[in-house]
Amino acid sequence: MALTLAQLAAELGAELRGDGEAEISGLGTLRSATPAQLAFLANPRYRPYLEQTRAGAVLCTAEQAEACPVATLVVADPYLAFAKVSRHFDTTPEAPREIHPRAVIAPDAVIEDNVSIGPNAVIGAGARLRAGVVVMANAVVGEGVELGEQVRLYPNVTIYHGVVIGPRTIIHAGSVIGADGFGYAFSSGRWSKVAQVGAVKIGADVEIGANVTIDRGAIEDTVIGNGVILDDQVHLGHNVVVGDHTAMAGKVGVSGSSRIGSYCMIGGAVGIAGHLDICDKVVVLGMTLVSKSITEPGTYGSALPADRHDRWRRNTARFRHLDELYRRVRKLEQDARRD
Repeated sequence: MALTLAQLAAELGAELRGDGEAEISGLGTLRSATPAQLAFLANPRYRPYLEQTRAGAVLCTAEQAEACPVATLVVADPYLAFAKVSRHFDTTPEAPREIHPRAVIAPDAVIEDNVSIGPNAVIGAGARLRAGVVVMANAVVGEGVELGEQVRLYPNVTIYHGVVIGPRTIIHAGSVIGADGFGYAFSSGRWSKVAQVGAVKIGADVEIGANVTIDRGAIEDTVIGNGVILDDQVHLGHNVVVGDHTAMAGKVGVSGSSRIGSYCMIGGAVGIAGHLDICDKVVVLGMTLVSKSITEPGTYGSALPADRHDRWRRNTARFRHLDELYRRVRKLEQDARRD
C-alpha cells in the first residue's frame, strides 16, 4: 500500500517538513531506504547516516530534522512513531477463517465465530476458543484450555491442559506453555516427581517468541501479566509471576517461584535464581546473574564486558589474588589506626 506524507503526519500528529503529496510504500533504514520508503532516527549511533540518506522521508526529532536532506516527520519519539507506521506495511499473511478438514477437534470443544484452525491442529476436550482465534498447523490446544478473543498460535505451539490465555495474545512457533515444572524430591538415591497441579494464566496483549517454555505451577498457577513481551527461548519455571508490561530478551531463565514486577526490562541470557522478588521498574543488563531479591527500582548488572584476550587473561589472574589483596590492605589500615 502507499500512504502520502500528509496522511502519515495526520495519523502521528507529526509536523511535516516537505511535500505532503509524496507517497511512501515501504520501510527502510537510513542507509538502505529508497525514495519510496520511510526511515527513522532514534539511536544516536546512526546520526552520521542521516545526511546521506536517500529515504523518501525520515521520522526524527526537531533537532535532527535540521540536518536531514529529505522530507521529515517531526515527532517526540521517532521509534514509537515508526512502530505505529509499521503496521500499515505488515506482511503477515491473513489466516483463512475456516477449520481445516484435517484438524482434530474434540466433540465438546467450544469454537466461537470467525476462528481459524489449520491442518493437523488438535483441539482437546472442553477447550474453548473465543471469536477470532487463529490456531495454525500442528498446534496442540490441550484439554480445558481457554483462548481469549483473537489469540494467535503459530505452527507447532503446544498448550497443555488447563492453561488460560487472554485476548490478543500471540505465541510464536515451537513454544510450549504449561509443561510440568522442575519439581522433584530426592531420597534413597533416587528422584521422586512432585505432581504439578497448578496451571498457567497469561494476560491480554502478551507476545511470546519462538521456542519459549513456560512451566505450569506446582501448586498455584504460573502467572504472566498483561502486555508482557518475551523474546525467543525464554524459560519461566513453575510458579513464576511476571508483572504487567515487563519485557525479557532472548534466553532469559527464571527459576521457580520468583516474582518479577511490572515495567521491568530483563536483558538477554540473564539468569534469575528461584524464590526471589524483583520490584517494579527494574532493568537487568544482559548476562547478569540475579541471586538475591531486588527491592529498589534501577539498573543492575554483573556480567564482564568483552575485552582484548591478553588484557582479560591478566585481569583474571589478578582477580585470583583479590582476597589476598583485601586482607593485606585491611591489615595495613588496622596497623595505621593503632599507630
